[in-house]
Amino acid sequence: MIDKGTIDKVMDTAQGQITEVVSEFVNLKRRGINYIGLCPFHNEKTPSFIVSPHKGIYKCFGCGKGGNAVNFLMDHEQISFIEAIKILGRKFHIHIEEKELSPEEMAHQNDRESMLVVTSFAATYFMDRLHKSDEGKSVGLGYFRERQFRDDIIQKFQLGYSPETKDAFTKEALRQGYKLDFLEKTGLTIVRDDYQADRFRGRVIFPIHSLAGKVIGFGGRILRTNKKTAKYLNSPESEIYHKSRILYGMYQARQEISRQDRCILVEGYTDVLSFHQAGIANVVASSGTALTTDQIRLIARFSKNLTIIFDGDAAGIKASLRGIDLVLEEGLNVKVLLLPDGEDPDSYAKKLGGEALREYIKKHETDFLRFKTGLLMEESKNDPIGRARLVQDIVRTISVIPDSITRSEYVKDCSSLMKVEEQVLFMEIGKLRKKKMEKNYSKTQYNSPVPPSVSNTADHMVSRAASSSSNPFETEEREVLRFLLKFGNDSLGEFEMEDGTHEISVGEYIISELKQDELESSNPLYNKLMQLYEENYGNEGFSSSHFFVSSSDNQISSLATDLIAREYPLSRIHEKLGFMREEKDCLDDLVPKVVTELKWKKVKVLLEEKRQQMKKAEEEGNQEMLMEVLQEYSNLQQAFVYISKELGSRTIV
Repeated sequence: MIDKGTIDKVMDTAQGQITEVVSEFVNLKRRGINYIGLCPFHNEKTPSFIVSPHKGIYKCFGCGKGGNAVNFLMDHEQISFIEAIKILGRKFHIHIEEKELSPEEMAHQNDRESMLVVTSFAATYFMDRLHKSDEGKSVGLGYFRERQFRDDIIQKFQLGYSPETKDAFTKEALRQGYKLDFLEKTGLTIVRDDYQADRFRGRVIFPIHSLAGKVIGFGGRILRTNKKTAKYLNSPESEIYHKSRILYGMYQARQEISRQDRCILVEGYTDVLSFHQAGIANVVASSGTALTTDQIRLIARFSKNLTIIFDGDAAGIKASLRGIDLVLEEGLNVKVLLLPDGEDPDSYAKKLGGEALREYIKKHETDFLRFKTGLLMEESKNDPIGRARLVQDIVRTISVIPDSITRSEYVKDCSSLMKVEEQVLFMEIGKLRKKKMEKNYSKTQYNSPVPPSVSNTADHMVSRAASSSSNPFETEEREVLRFLLKFGNDSLGEFEMEDGTHEISVGEYIISELKQDELESSNPLYNKLMQLYEENYGNEGFSSSHFFVSSSDNQISSLATDLIAREYPLSRIHEKLGFMREEKDCLDDLVPKVVTELKWKKVKVLLEEKRQQMKKAEEEGNQEMLMEVLQEYSNLQQAFVYISKELGSRTIV
């Protein structure tokens, strides 16, 4: 357990440094007083993800995700609140004391947390065996020395060694109290009936990290010559490790990728190590598999510029070309570098060294489409049918590029290279894009009740949610809560009370008005927020926005972020009057308006309910019920007339 004071200290520090927290995972660019980037929680090509340092929040206006720094880590890394607090505590050098978990308490941890504990132990074990055991030093460290890797690189990537003995790791893990169930789930131990064996035995180990630096899986290279055994072996898919969503070295490279605004993609683990050793740190590896959409989007979060390095294997290059269309479809700018025959990124980095390698990349990297066109044209020089297939292939590639200006520039370039009229290329691209749009439209129509023409903006999401919600007062209640959170501490002016004239805050006014008329929401979360406000607003130093945004309750924090994230510089009321005023400058007008608007809507809905009850009583001939409902209806009508007069011209703000 972590005491509340420490949690509050971590949350306050993280809230003040939210830009630093988020920028480890998202490439942020300053936009006025805020920062903007591509949302890490959904696929987007135009940034709608905002980080507000002065509010201490993040908010995506595309998918609706939002909250504080702790919420961000929890959602992004799929970890618990306590785990997020620990990570932020370490980041900001805040000492966190907690009691050590017993084996029984460890068993009660959820699967994901337990698996992360096991992989962390495994990484430490493998490093220890590499440096401290005779076998590790002679075999494992000997291999890395032979590959000319320095100690700092070995430490930076936490490289290790798994002993040749069948179950050396498993026995040690069990002796330390780790459960066999989690050893099996992480793929570290192979379990079959009474048989238990280490998956990576006799291999040098390459730990694979999440963006937060957690070890989530491993790659292992065998050192024995055995044709029946795969040279490289990876952790199997698990709750914490999904090979298609991760790139080797991204944790170590993410900040440099963002700083240089370019990512270099290579194939293997040692390629990444050699580039880092040469001083080129913006490099990641696909680990020998074709790029997936998730991996491409991971790169795009840090940079839109990608250089892919190939060795001289022609067959491998052609196989990879098909997958690069996916990269273009995600809006990345792709360049290709072909190394000299017989070289791979590992060997060439060692041969040239950092400066020469940088110069070589800069001089020889080629635009992907120009590279692809040149490569395929070489094969179809004297073959008209082959050239036609080439044109179709290039046209398909250009058609997936989302930006129309970029497509147009590529059409001009390829028209010149392939001696084909631009108009012909444009026509073919138009056909392909139309076909794709029709396919996507049909899919959307089939899968979603929402018209495909409606864009996925936060405004549409809110309006759809409000219209389809079982709560008919959704819009009005959210507006009241927004004023409560943004301006709860601000003065609303002086009001006449039974004991004289008193200055009252926005929060006090709203709480008083809603309690007076016993107005509760059908949304339990809204009621909870109101209750928390009432319980805490009298406390010394209470700040409504800070209190709710930094709440340890993820739902409360997300709701608070959503409510205060938008800026409303001009009320429609004052727009009609012909002059502009900030909301803060006219709270004495706006706050009573939004509260009265909620009351007006509540009474209006109740009147309709009473009308339906009267109609039913008439149909059933129940005179007693009819008279009772009629009296209630009359009372509500009087209230409605009074509220309507108070509201004046019914302006929605």
